Amino acid sequence: MGFVLDAELLDTEPKDPYPIPRKIMAEPDYIDDDNPELIRPQKLINPVKSSRNHQDLHRELLMNQKRGLAPQNKPELQKVMEKRKRDQVIKQQKEEEAQKKKSDLEIELLKRQQKLEQLELEQQKIQEEQENAPEFVKVKGNLRRTVQEATEAPDS
Repeated sequence: MGFVLDAELLDTEPKDPYPIPRKIMAEPDYIDDDNPELIRPQKLINPVKSSRNHQDLHRELLMNQKRGLAPQNKPELQKVMEKRKRDQVIKQQKEEEAQKKKSDLEIELLKRQQKLEQLELEQQKIQEEQENAPEFVKVKGNLRRTVQEATEAPDS
């Protein structure tokens, strides 16, 4: 035997998805009266729920909940700190890329600078060797220079 619902026992308003048995609730007095002057109470419309923006937002929240995407309720300070950290990382990456990618001019200038430094080091070594050399080697070098200058001067 199946369970049969009596139409008189249930409040069957089309708005309410869950029927409520009338035996639980007390019946108001105005239901029996067919007085046309009597104003019957109606449920008030909630302007927030009826607004289009609210409905769209509610629909989006429900879809996100089904997908498992909960809205992030982070404190504002935490959001700002995360943004700063992201900006710092991006800035460091840009600096590293700039250092890696040097222009042709910069590369050429670095090569020339290295060559000049090597020449300076060689000259310093030569000077140190000359200063540390014995006196007779210095005199011999001076004599050679004077002899070369004397032979070149009358020829020209």
